[in-house]
Amino acid sequence: MIVLDITVMNVALPRIQADLGFDATALSWVINAYTLVFGGLLLLGGRAGDLFGRRRLFIAGTALFTTASLAGGLAESSAWLIAARIAQGLGSAMAGPSTLALLTTTFTEQKARLRALAWFSGMSSAGFAVGLILGGLLTEWLSWRWVLFINVPFGVAVVVLATRFLREPERRPARLDLPGAFTATAGVAAIVYGFIRAAADGWGEPATLVSLAVGAVLVAVFLAIETRAPQPLLPLRLFADRNRAAAYVNFFLGPMAGMSMFFFLTQYLQDVRGMSALGTGFAFLPMALLVFATSRFIPRVLPRFGPKPTALVGTACMIAGVVLLTQLSAGSGYFPLLFVPMILMGLGMGLAFSPLNVIIMATVPPADAGAAGGVLQTMQQTGATLGLAILVTVFGSATRSATGTPEEIMVSGMTTAFVASAIIATLTFVVALTFRRTR
Repeated sequence: MIVLDITVMNVALPRIQADLGFDATALSWVINAYTLVFGGLLLLGGRAGDLFGRRRLFIAGTALFTTASLAGGLAESSAWLIAARIAQGLGSAMAGPSTLALLTTTFTEQKARLRALAWFSGMSSAGFAVGLILGGLLTEWLSWRWVLFINVPFGVAVVVLATRFLREPERRPARLDLPGAFTATAGVAAIVYGFIRAAADGWGEPATLVSLAVGAVLVAVFLAIETRAPQPLLPLRLFADRNRAAAYVNFFLGPMAGMSMFFFLTQYLQDVRGMSALGTGFAFLPMALLVFATSRFIPRVLPRFGPKPTALVGTACMIAGVVLLTQLSAGSGYFPLLFVPMILMGLGMGLAFSPLNVIIMATVPPADAGAAGGVLQTMQQTGATLGLAILVTVFGSATRSATGTPEEIMVSGMTTAFVASAIIATLTFVVALTFRRTR
């Protein structure tokens, strides 16, 4: 539910824009309002689970997420929808780190933990792609509002089943690092806002430069706070292990590259190629199937080959897929210039990112499980949010100088954004080279 809700909105974006009156650059806030709050508060959510109880926070967060989904589906204005997405992000930040922590502390035997984390990776990775298909089905058959309403019955079921079956693990003394939480969230928010302003108004706008500068200062202050805090939100010891540190970095870079595909291709398929929301959803089916199928082999592949070959093959597939997308034109058909990148991205995401959950969480001490899970998901969500903001900025800059029909101008901006995605994806390959050859 939590990961799916990042992408399920993408297919519905054109309908939301028409219904609630978003402009082209403000539309990205339908995605960013959720991922920004989610990513910004995940570290705090991880420590709050240690303090108040992981089971309790998991149930409370899921309940808030479900209630906010209902409110978002009833939205009558753009501000109402953004507020509901913010509340969804808050609920996800409460439940997300506790999910991983509960898995890690429930399954203590190494083989069982590996299988449990692999299942989690499969669900998480598939959620990105399945969200696009589900969004298409619901938007076409019912309304864009149902991409939010669909969370309600599942959320209620999760709360009821968790109350009955989940056990509360042993609680450890903890304190909330509120200065760290404030500076991290405000810093990332300021940077993302600066990129969004740059997309709309250009780099010469004073508000853009001030926002980026303030964001950079706040992030630096956050890191300084974390080096001195007795119980930091971001324990630097988690980065002492080389494989875990590399996995964290790639969990930041990977979504930066991947979000461009979800955000721009849904608009390309509907606004340029004239496909329905349902057709757009099914266009992503090959990728969704491959992401999930590939992640199911991780418990066998990872012990046999180790993280380095697995991640290198996966990131190479991602790079190839994004590079192919830079060749799109307004007249490109689904075969082969969209179908082949879908296949490559499905294989790449399954191989490159599904092992990262296992690498990070399999050996983490129980006392750090909440913080480790919070850092993992923070990297993922902050990367997705910041990546989308950067790519929307690249898109906006390219379209301002492009000429031709509206469709040709839009595609010119998208292909320029895909070039930036390819550069970011190449960085994930470079980081994957630093994994130790262990099994």
